[in-house]
Amino acid sequence: MGNADTPVRGIAARAGGWSARHRWAAVGIWVLFVVLAMGLGSAAGRVDVKESDQLKGETHTAAKIVEDAGIEEPASETVLVQSRNGGLKATDGEFKAAVTAVVEAVEGTGKVTDVTSPYDTKTISKDGRSALVQFDMRGDSDTAGERVEPVLKAVEGVQKDHGSLRIEEIGGASMMKTFDDAFGDDFQKAELSAVPVALGILLIAFGALVAALLPVALAVTAIMATMGLMGVVSHVMPMSDTANSVMLLVGLAVGVDYCLFYLRREREERAAGRDAQTALRIAAATSGRAIIVSGVTVCVAMAGMLFTGLAEFEAMGLASLMVVAVAMVGSVTVLPALLSLLGERVEKGRIPFLRKAMERRAARTGGESRFWTAVLRGVLAKPLISVLVAAGVLLAVAAPAVGMKTQNLTLDQEFGNSLPIVQTYNRVNDAFPGGSEPAEVVVRAKDINAPEVKSALADFKERAISSGASRGPVEIKLHEAQNIAYVYVPLVGGSDLDKAGTSLEKLRDEVRPATLGKIDGVQAPITGQVAGSHDFNDQLGGAVIPVFAFVVVFAFLLMLLSFRSLTVAITSIVLNLLSVGAAYGILVAVFQHGWGASLVGAEGVGAIITWLPLFLFVILFGLSMDYHVFVVSRIREARLRGRTTKDAIQHGVVTTAGVVTSAAVIMVAVFAIFGTLSMQSMKQMGVGLAAAVLIDATIIRGVLLPAVMALLGERNWYLPKWLDRMPDLTHDEAPEAVAAPVVPEGERAGV
Repeated sequence: MGNADTPVRGIAARAGGWSARHRWAAVGIWVLFVVLAMGLGSAAGRVDVKESDQLKGETHTAAKIVEDAGIEEPASETVLVQSRNGGLKATDGEFKAAVTAVVEAVEGTGKVTDVTSPYDTKTISKDGRSALVQFDMRGDSDTAGERVEPVLKAVEGVQKDHGSLRIEEIGGASMMKTFDDAFGDDFQKAELSAVPVALGILLIAFGALVAALLPVALAVTAIMATMGLMGVVSHVMPMSDTANSVMLLVGLAVGVDYCLFYLRREREERAAGRDAQTALRIAAATSGRAIIVSGVTVCVAMAGMLFTGLAEFEAMGLASLMVVAVAMVGSVTVLPALLSLLGERVEKGRIPFLRKAMERRAARTGGESRFWTAVLRGVLAKPLISVLVAAGVLLAVAAPAVGMKTQNLTLDQEFGNSLPIVQTYNRVNDAFPGGSEPAEVVVRAKDINAPEVKSALADFKERAISSGASRGPVEIKLHEAQNIAYVYVPLVGGSDLDKAGTSLEKLRDEVRPATLGKIDGVQAPITGQVAGSHDFNDQLGGAVIPVFAFVVVFAFLLMLLSFRSLTVAITSIVLNLLSVGAAYGILVAVFQHGWGASLVGAEGVGAIITWLPLFLFVILFGLSMDYHVFVVSRIREARLRGRTTKDAIQHGVVTTAGVVTSAAVIMVAVFAIFGTLSMQSMKQMGVGLAAAVLIDATIIRGVLLPAVMALLGERNWYLPKWLDRMPDLTHDEAPEAVAAPVVPEGERAGV
């Protein structure tokens, strides 16, 4: 198996060999690629997902009608005028004076239009102690938050003159400004702090500055190149800011991981006495191959998002897929070239106390993890008990996921009561249920002023209240030039999305068919926050099975082709599903039930944000393959070198434990940063990802995987005879097989 004439197969080994021989060319090509991608992206500009394309269903239809009509909806604002102690009513003189003062103050800013008094629009609460002054901001709604401050100050001025009343403003523009002031830097801080955190952990792992900088440099250049490519691709499939953030998160995680795997193997072979050239070839053929198998599997998982039919998910999936592919290519091409160029200088910038500690530990343990050696000894001694205990723990952790409830989070769920504007939101909802987020019926007719259309609109307005879907007031706003009318219907249930959803169904299934639905040529899709959440859930629910099936089936096939073992393919899928299930369980326990939520600075909000379960499944299933492929490849390599399966398991796990631990710590730290953000949805994402990676790198890879493989023994490598005709994407990964000089170009390559 190890003579010098053995040819080296595999794309990774061939790519690494070429890069090591043509190192300046490889580095130059990579730099040129990054610069060219960024230049093309900058020149092309980025096309973002349109609001009308965000969702399917009625929400999409309504947005498309508005877009086609060229109607620019202004940012609407509301001022709540409310008695503080319940003594004053809207009919009292002081109350009326305050309302008049609000109207005059906001009109006096010159920033608003269409100011309406509650005495004209009947926006007075049933108890008569609350009223709403409503108006629109002038100019583009997307930038209204930048112009709303004078209006807010005017309202504050009125509040100072009327201490017995509560006078507060809320709306699209004021919320935009408040959130930008409070949380605008959250994402930027998280993204900027991720790189120093990763670098710090790598410094501890390698004990040398240059070695620590390499993975970060690869990840950052891969991210930069992908940002440019996103601009070009966005002209075919629109992108978004969310896709950009997810791409950065995934790119940093896999970019650092892949480089870490490669670099640690090269250092390990040099520590074993091999010369630099041989060590590099071995790293290329072993870790390089694991990176390609892992990278392709992650790309397949990310491609699952393309089956959702949701523009935001498609953008996230494509952006993540691209950054993984770029990082994978960089790892097996420019990285070997850089290592060849640097040689011993990769150890430059040594941190003395860390290096000494690492050298003492290596001398004692022979490069193997003492902790995991001890754990493995117990696991392999009693594999059945280990499987039962580990699987039992994971199933227990996953159990709460059975009762998972998903919904788009309301304002108070997303931000809690930390901001005054959230308290205003709650007060408006209490006084006018559904008034802060009404359902919007977008009515398009051939002639919006036709008698039968006007009659149907009036009938719809009356039935919306008589059906129990709304308590009113229902407002109709005409755009006669475009033959479109907006009907605003406050839903019974308000911010309780379950109850509001029932009201929405009444509007869609009962009220509309009996009124507007009877008029030929009239379209009346119903949109708004509640409708958007409902349509999003329906769309996502229909995508779950296709996405799950696509990811699982293709990951299974890739494992089968890469390891030519039916057993390895099946166990990899089962273990990854256990990891995802445990992450779901933790999410539900912490964020839905509130168990231990305060430990992570979160709140039990009663639900998981709608998009997260599917997003987590795709991301985690892909990232889990990093560790799985790396560990199993090392076990298979040891088995090919003649070790027994049990010895191969022991060797594979303990020799990869250090790099897997370092990679996991980096991922957990980066994801945990997002768990510190103010928004509950971001906390849910950060905690879910961090918990899953931690479980995957410890219980799954350190206990369950070796225990299952020990129980299966030689059956780990089982492949039915009828599958022998499959393409052979494996090769001899033993170091002796790749220690020979790299074969000339022109030879057929496998993986």
